Amino acid sequence: MTFYENLVMQTQMNYSRYYGLYAEGKTPYSLSEKTALPYEEQIGRLVGEIKEAECILVGGASGLSAAGGGDFYYEDNASYRKYFGKYAEKYHFKGAFDGMMRQWDSREEFWGYLATFLHTTQTAGLREPYRDLDRLLQGKDFFVITTNQDTQFIKIYPETQVAQIQGDHRFFQCAGCCTDDTWDAVKPVEEMVKAMGEGTSVPSELIPRCPHCGGEAFPWVRGYGNFLQGKKYEEQYEKVSRYVLEHKDRKMLFLELGVGRLTPMFIQEPFWNLTLSFPNARYIAVNNQYDFLPKEIEDKGMVIVGDIAGVLKDAVERMGKEI
Repeated sequence: MTFYENLVMQTQMNYSRYYGLYAEGKTPYSLSEKTALPYEEQIGRLVGEIKEAECILVGGASGLSAAGGGDFYYEDNASYRKYFGKYAEKYHFKGAFDGMMRQWDSREEFWGYLATFLHTTQTAGLREPYRDLDRLLQGKDFFVITTNQDTQFIKIYPETQVAQIQGDHRFFQCAGCCTDDTWDAVKPVEEMVKAMGEGTSVPSELIPRCPHCGGEAFPWVRGYGNFLQGKKYEEQYEKVSRYVLEHKDRKMLFLELGVGRLTPMFIQEPFWNLTLSFPNARYIAVNNQYDFLPKEIEDKGMVIVGDIAGVLKDAVERMGKEI
């Protein structure tokens, strides 16, 4: 097991132990009681920490994509209606994930919905918060770890610089995990969407199949299927582990963006542990809801509570004025 994966396993045990607290939107950690700086000073400190850091580990979670318009996962809102309108009208789902958890009348209709879901993220343009983040990172030594499966980071950075530990919408796997193999999902999804047209079902012959056993395929993602934790999965943890261990003695900034309460064990809590453990580490989180800064690292960290898109935009403007 790699270094970073071991950290995740430890925090997952903590999550299980205190699940009731997490489910209430809380944390079992003792939090700082320091008064937050005024917003303009927070932006100044964010820019200053980025400039002073010798290396940066970015942790991008769902809140980052949601801030740029990718907010159709958990609610029946305008974004959901835009991309999933025909299913919203027919089934009244409360967001994209809701549809993934329902029973379907046929596999053809299920795959119609799933193809719509995958096509929405595969073809989405690069969202503005990602563009602003890239502007802030220009010229820096950095690496990205993300729980997002929507391919946004891969649209802007090479795969060698990104660890997608929760999977990637561009790939299929065998639903039964008969083989340690993944393959392209982009072209099959495009074909399904085209064949479906204005309907809600795909032709039976277009349902993706595993080339090894003939069973159904499934997206290579964690959350609503039998996630293949094979070679590709281990490669993601190897990349981030290598980066952290090679840079552990340098002035490293752990920059957390948009972590919610469903998956704190993948980015947030490992970042807290590493900030505490590494003598030269610093930590900054941006979150639109949760002000969670452990007391043990209150002198090494800061949380900015606000709209992530706005915070990154303001930081870019501030950085531009200081150049």
